Amino acid sequence: MKPHALSRLADALGQRLPYEFWIGWRYTRTKRNNHFISFISLTSMVGIALGVMALIVVLSVMNGFQDELRKRILGVASHLEVRSYSLGLADWQPLQQQIRALPQSAVSSPIQGVAPYIMAQGMLTYDQAVQGVLVRGVLPAEEARVSDLSGQMKAGRLGDLKAGEFNMVLGADLALALGARVGDKVVLMAPQGQVTPAGMVPRIKQFTVTGIFQVGMYEYDAGLALIHLDDAAKLYRLGDQVSGLRLKLADLFRADQVSRELAALLGPSLLVTDWTQQHANFFKAIQLEKRVMFIILALIVAVAAFNIVSTLVMAVTDKRADIAILRTMGATPQAIRKMFVVQGAMIGIIGTLSGAVLGVLLALNIETVVPWIEHTFNVQFLAKDVYYISDLPSKLLWSDVTAIVGLSVLLSLLATLYPSARASRMNPAEALRYE
Repeated sequence: MKPHALSRLADALGQRLPYEFWIGWRYTRTKRNNHFISFISLTSMVGIALGVMALIVVLSVMNGFQDELRKRILGVASHLEVRSYSLGLADWQPLQQQIRALPQSAVSSPIQGVAPYIMAQGMLTYDQAVQGVLVRGVLPAEEARVSDLSGQMKAGRLGDLKAGEFNMVLGADLALALGARVGDKVVLMAPQGQVTPAGMVPRIKQFTVTGIFQVGMYEYDAGLALIHLDDAAKLYRLGDQVSGLRLKLADLFRADQVSRELAALLGPSLLVTDWTQQHANFFKAIQLEKRVMFIILALIVAVAAFNIVSTLVMAVTDKRADIAILRTMGATPQAIRKMFVVQGAMIGIIGTLSGAVLGVLLALNIETVVPWIEHTFNVQFLAKDVYYISDLPSKLLWSDVTAIVGLSVLLSLLATLYPSARASRMNPAEALRYE
């Protein structure tokens, strides 16, 4: 559409709107004799757009990081754990059946899997290398229902862990530190000793490495070894006991609520914990960082929005004669105030909407844009040999977009209060004295 056609359309719409809005809109879109005011107005608009775009993109990337880390952590950890207050959980099979048989109405989210586990410490040795590890005894078929480890295998299969064969699956970094590969035999020493005529000696057992997994979290890749549940019970002399039961929910965000419901159903003799308690400090730190980044980047929007103050103050000075003529024609101070509120609001709204559109487009295409920038300028933002997340993730939340847009528009409206009030108090006689 040609510019003159746009002008006719705006004028036609203006005739059906209050004249204060029409005049304020005309002040915004018409070319002024004072080009400096136009430049400041454009600068304010661009600043708001850039600030809004940066806020949307940064928060989307932080959401993406949080979501990616949550998936990697919960790919190995459990949504819920049921343990005994004593060292071991006896008679776990009836408890497992009881939890599986719970009706959907009893808990806020369906329970998709229940698996027993044994968790203990140990020392792994291979050749001249020694590494302290957390040893987790699992039932491979049951473990696949509560974790994603079976899909994170770099070599071998989780199903290769069979009772009595004393096989072991290692994390990728742990295997690298030991120098062990699939087929090698490593020695596991349990800290619980046994009494012999020669004194107290640790229990030692040789295991065959049948698999290697990599989930992308150093804590697990460098410090976790998996063995069969029966082999772990024999090595650590637990008999029929296990450390507890691991549960997977259909909705992991209801873990806190489900843990309270299960605790009430199972009684006070059992301890029910969820992933939000086990990794509370980690996710709280991410949330705190997100809030701080929001505040810092919101200041960019605030600075750009309050540039509207200087724009409108100069516009009021430039339009002194127009204001005086409007007052003599019967315009009230409230009408004058509305005109300049509309002018400032239009600057803020146009800048906000432009920034929101650019921010949403960039956030949705960040996984394409970043590789293009890396290839074009021969840089690498996340080196694969340093970071476990080598691709920049992004997760756009419309609630974030709504909050950012609302904040930007609010700041823009606040910036119009002083200049519009100043314009409304202008004396027509004083304004026309030197005209």
